[in-house]
Amino acid sequence: MPSFVRHPGGLRDHPALVLNADFRPLSYLPLSLWPWQEAVKAAVLDRVSVVAEYDTLVHSPSIAFRIPSVVVLKEYVKPARSSAFTRFNLFLRDEFTCQYCPSREHLTFDHVVPRSKGGRTTWENVVASCGPCNLHKGSKTLKQAGMNLRRKPVRPTPEQLQNIGRKFPPNHLHESWMDYLYWDAELEA
Repeated sequence: MPSFVRHPGGLRDHPALVLNADFRPLSYLPLSLWPWQEAVKAAVLDRVSVVAEYDTLVHSPSIAFRIPSVVVLKEYVKPARSSAFTRFNLFLRDEFTCQYCPSREHLTFDHVVPRSKGGRTTWENVVASCGPCNLHKGSKTLKQAGMNLRRKPVRPTPEQLQNIGRKFPPNHLHESWMDYLYWDAELEA
């Protein structure tokens, strides 16, 4: 399908890492990134401090800007007190792995105590499940299906989800971001 929107060469590819006022990313998964246009606008409006820049320049009629690669909010944003119960956060809690087998393919979710048997849709009763395990279990209890959970489902804190998110770095990490990200990676000797 043809695109009717013109993108200046490569400028759409310069996201800015957004850090809270304490110099921690607002989120790890998804990584807190802004399009370069938002980062420039926030810098001009004095809402952020620019701590690292790309070599690429953008121009207004009267001024040239280096595109920010890392910005820090001037006002601290309090982290959420509870984790939203979403499909993505559920998969994140379960580390994108079926809770009945080690599969990471064809993930869906399953009610441990089936809804037909009074099970509710809560953090404590829903787990990530691959399609084959979900079909095998169906509306049976774990005992009836002869299945076991790899880990008991619990309500995660936002901090726990952030820590799990560090295990899944995005495909692209700009070198200017590395001092502000703490991925689960082996340190160089």
